[in-house]
Amino acid sequence: MPQGSVRNTKNIARNTLFLYIRSIVVMAVGIYTSRVVLKTLGVEDYGVYNVIGGFVSMFSILSASLVNASQRFISFEMGKDYPQMNRIFSGTISIHLLLALIVLVLFESFGLWLLHTQLNICEDRMYAANWVFQCSVLTFCINLISVPYNASIIAHERMNVFAYISIYEAFAKLGIVYLLNVTGYDKLIVYAILMLTIAISLRFLYGYYCSRHFEECKFHFVFDKPLFKEMMGFIGWNFFGSTAGILSTQGISILINIYFGVALNAARGLADQVNNAINTFVNNFMTAMNPQITKSYAAGDYDYMKSLMVRGAKYSAVLYWLIALTVFVESDEILDIWLVEVPQYASVFLRLTIIYSIFKSLANPIYVGMLATGNIRNYQLIMGGLNISAFVLCYVLFAFGLGPEYGYISTIIIAVFQLFVRLKLISDIIPGFPKALFFRDAVLRALLVIVASTAFVFMLKKTICVSSVYLEVLLVLLVSISIVTLLTCFVALSKSERQKITMIIKSRIMQK
Repeated sequence: MPQGSVRNTKNIARNTLFLYIRSIVVMAVGIYTSRVVLKTLGVEDYGVYNVIGGFVSMFSILSASLVNASQRFISFEMGKDYPQMNRIFSGTISIHLLLALIVLVLFESFGLWLLHTQLNICEDRMYAANWVFQCSVLTFCINLISVPYNASIIAHERMNVFAYISIYEAFAKLGIVYLLNVTGYDKLIVYAILMLTIAISLRFLYGYYCSRHFEECKFHFVFDKPLFKEMMGFIGWNFFGSTAGILSTQGISILINIYFGVALNAARGLADQVNNAINTFVNNFMTAMNPQITKSYAAGDYDYMKSLMVRGAKYSAVLYWLIALTVFVESDEILDIWLVEVPQYASVFLRLTIIYSIFKSLANPIYVGMLATGNIRNYQLIMGGLNISAFVLCYVLFAFGLGPEYGYISTIIIAVFQLFVRLKLISDIIPGFPKALFFRDAVLRALLVIVASTAFVFMLKKTICVSSVYLEVLLVLLVSISIVTLLTCFVALSKSERQKITMIIKSRIMQK
């Protein structure tokens, strides 16, 4: 494959912009609809929907493994100039259909037993709860079958389509809010059915677009034993890594609950919610970049792949900090504005989870590069083992009487160690991977921007004196964006990167 067909930096920038717009719209609609749905359904029915939906979403670990596998195999085949794209696509659909059937059987046996014997639901709402359960199961299975279509759109780097369909989904949920207010039937049942209807419509939209625009997306049932074995091995090891990752997050939440009580779980939940919103914007950038990392590896263009990984780590970290710095510095003030009553430790937890996310954003491109190679067994075993060790370390620290903040500190320590282990593992698999360049150009440059900007903004915070907390947050936001942007240009970016950006800006001005 010619390098030009793989190398397309403009696509990354354009696709990131589409995904940013999508995120802003989806987030705004989500904040509004969640508040209105809670008010319309009431606390009890909203709780019923979430406890059942939460049980079903436990299987999202499997779904996440399938998404990574599908995107990797489809992008990899595109990097090899499409020799067996229809075989890959049909094979992934066949595997997803089989797994959806297995999941359906599990839900309709073990899941129903759990619903009727273990979950704490009032008897008079059990009929509605069964409707919610069945709709949630069908929604999950439909989403599972849709994964290869979503992966094809991302692999083809059509992020505008991905964004448009996601925006349709957000406004469809706005329509649900209206229908809930006018319906005379049981609102919980209606809500569950309407959410299922949206899932079905999304499945048809993705399927229609892919079959219309991508020649390889013509499904016929395939039982390709070598492909099945390769994909299931990939999914299995990815599933192990994801499960170990869940233990290092949800497992530590359980330890916090055991040692310090439910109030600190609320603080942890709020901190994670804010951080997840910030992470959405960084994930958009990586979603746009990931297909090119995989394609360049498949095409044998290792130099471009390595360059993408170095730049991806650096840009991910500074993009994350562009938004996170204000939240880090003004965490107390932001939580006071947002919440009526701020739980104890919420601000501390928020700052610590932001620090943890910095190292995760630096490591993300290495993870994508490892997935591209397909050689993930040792990687997932070692990373999974380290994630489990974070849980064990947290348990030991709590047992010795240390405070709840050490739940985060233990994961930060392991995340820093994991970054160096990842570099060692990727250099063993990809010939000539520039470990020293990655550390110097990505890690050190990004951390220098983060440390310098944080010191500057904290000093500013101590000197400013404004009459309103809203004005203080706004001022810190404007200064944070300015200082991170300036430091990124003159510290994080290399001379060649600055020259390239200058040329792009000049060309845009000339065009106008």
